[in-house]
Amino acid sequence: MKPATSPQAPAPLRYEDAGVDYDLIDPLKVKAQRAAKATSVQLGVHGFSEVAASRGESAYVVDVGPFYLASIVECLGSKALVADEMKTLTGRSFYAAIAQDTIAMAVNDLITVGATPLVVQAYWAAGGSDWFADAERAQALVEGWKRACETCGVAWGGGETPALAGIVEAGRIDLAASCTGLVNPKSRLSVGDKLAPGDAIVLLASSGIHANGLSLARKLVERLPQGWLTEIEPGLGYGEALLAATTLYSPVTEALWKAGIAPRYCANITGHGWRKLLRHPAELSYRIHTLPPVPPVLRFIAEHAGHDAREAYSTLNMGAGFALFVAADEAERTVQVARAQGVDAWVAGRVEAGAKQLQIEPIDVRFSDDDLQLR
Repeated sequence: MKPATSPQAPAPLRYEDAGVDYDLIDPLKVKAQRAAKATSVQLGVHGFSEVAASRGESAYVVDVGPFYLASIVECLGSKALVADEMKTLTGRSFYAAIAQDTIAMAVNDLITVGATPLVVQAYWAAGGSDWFADAERAQALVEGWKRACETCGVAWGGGETPALAGIVEAGRIDLAASCTGLVNPKSRLSVGDKLAPGDAIVLLASSGIHANGLSLARKLVERLPQGWLTEIEPGLGYGEALLAATTLYSPVTEALWKAGIAPRYCANITGHGWRKLLRHPAELSYRIHTLPPVPPVLRFIAEHAGHDAREAYSTLNMGAGFALFVAADEAERTVQVARAQGVDAWVAGRVEAGAKQLQIEPIDVRFSDDDLQLR
């Protein structure tokens, strides 16, 4: 993953070059959170209250008495554009996987707070009614959505399918999902209040790029000799590799609870890459000593975009889609439970006392508190 340096090599391709600049986006998120916090008093009218520690986390949690209620809404992003391009080139529909990607964006966030996913709602906004005329594509979206719900053990409650000509580009679709879940019993709540030095960091394998970094991946295709069909390894093209469905991690978190393991904190490694391991506001250090294998498509992106290790791990998941912070004596069993659910896992590091930072020792990369500002 060394950056290209020869005179003939193109300049490194940054996420900002693809139109995504978190330095511009994140300040708005912080402002929105502060405004939203002021509305939490409205819950008191109904006899409820927010779990304050969930502000700024991946899911919002409300105390409704006998249990906690958690909720989240997430957008797929631009991965559907890759599916559209590949349909044109190969004649194959990839929308069943795209449906799983969309649900994973919501469910994988919801479970970070210890919630069991309960209901998913769909938002499918097309650039015109004609999008739905492609019966094969529409059916694949429905079937993939239903199958992902079954994998996660959630009910598909309903949704919205607007035709938004003039807002969404013609021939395209904007996909999103909301998810509601329960933290029951309340002891399952995972917002980092028990996170402490000595805890272990267990990383769960990703299936590839998942649904984050696609703007960069789509920009990179302009540099590839055969475009989307460029082989990243024998028999596997770039576009097809990008479309590997995002791993659904709720079967792992549910199995952990049944095994008597309650994570002390969780992080869904999505936008901001491994910097997401710094999400909790506590002044703690996180030391990584073991890296998961990097999926071929992510290694390919890093190399052809001219990324060094720091840039790659600050943007992409690099083989780790989810992090579990657990008691040290439960780390190996956590790995076993995850693998029993078909998801590879590694005891990758530990939590230490000290200044807030992430040290990835095998690649000599360090991220500090200043590298992730989400609150």
